[in-house]
Amino acid sequence: MRTEMALDTWEMARWQRGSQFAGLVLHSDAGSQMTSIRYGERVDEIGAVPSIGSVGDVPDNALAESINALYKTELVRDPGRGPWRTIDDLELATLS
Repeated sequence: MRTEMALDTWEMARWQRGSQFAGLVLHSDAGSQMTSIRYGERVDEIGAVPSIGSVGDVPDNALAESINALYKTELVRDPGRGPWRTIDDLELATLS
């Protein structure tokens, strides 16, 4: 796990939507990437406000984990739908 990956997402967002996100509330977990000094500096730089859920609080992440599990069960691992040869194939299946 590296901070660079999280920072790259900001660069992509800045490229697509502009350079400032004043007033944006950035919700994340308490992972090492999101609590690193470099990441915090980037959040300040773009004008966003960090919001980190409490550590070890199961309901914080329950909905996202439930959606991910359903996605994996119903699409990614469904033997009747795959196997997916490329990421593009999986993305097209996701769109459908």
